[in-house]
Amino acid sequence: MKILLSNDDGIHAPGLQALHKQMKRCGEVVVVAPDRNRSGASNSLTLEQPLHLFSHEEGSYSVDGTPTDCVHLALTGLLEEEPEVVISGINAGANMADDVLYSGTVAAAMEGRFLGLPAIAVSLASRGRDCNHFESGAIAVERILERLKDHPLQSDTILNINVPDLPWDEIKGFKVTRLGRRHRSEPVVKMVDPRGKEVYWVGAAGKADDREAGTDFHAVEQGWISVTPIHTDLTHHAMLDSMEPWLS
Repeated sequence: MKILLSNDDGIHAPGLQALHKQMKRCGEVVVVAPDRNRSGASNSLTLEQPLHLFSHEEGSYSVDGTPTDCVHLALTGLLEEEPEVVISGINAGANMADDVLYSGTVAAAMEGRFLGLPAIAVSLASRGRDCNHFESGAIAVERILERLKDHPLQSDTILNINVPDLPWDEIKGFKVTRLGRRHRSEPVVKMVDPRGKEVYWVGAAGKADDREAGTDFHAVEQGWISVTPIHTDLTHHAMLDSMEPWLS
């Protein structure tokens, strides 16, 4: 199997390194990832300046752009042979609920799906600031790949996987979940820089609001790996008929 890896934490991130090590057991691996942390970049493409590619060891490349840039460049110009799957991660921190709209990890997978390939985004859901068990996330991806051989993804579907930050033998298994929902974000943090100018830091993400059974939040909190199928069609189909008379 030919595998393309990317992420949003950067080429040297421990989550990507752990995933790379595990995926080499599954096939031929190429890494194309940002040259630095680009968390929160969502689906942005760099259009106003050129991208630069830097070669590393073991078929790894970094790009001075976003996660979406990395996958786009890999699939539309860099790789001579198209991979069979795009995997993004392992992100240091959860990407659940509303996070998927901002996540560079999910965006990298989404770009792979836009360009016609099965795609997986995987994150390690740590309860604190530090992530300790990236190998559990890597094993989870390997198990998912085994299933995909016999049960391919639908053409519009991405798997968003969140793995509890636990040793593999403490994880209960896999659960199919829906996205939960967060409370609104915390307010921006206003500060003054050393030159006396006001600066602002984006506030922390809101805490879980919808964390009922069946959600990604609930599964991870209970020690399960959350697997959420998401798709790129944002159309609110149920509203289409009712919008016609409203517009008229």
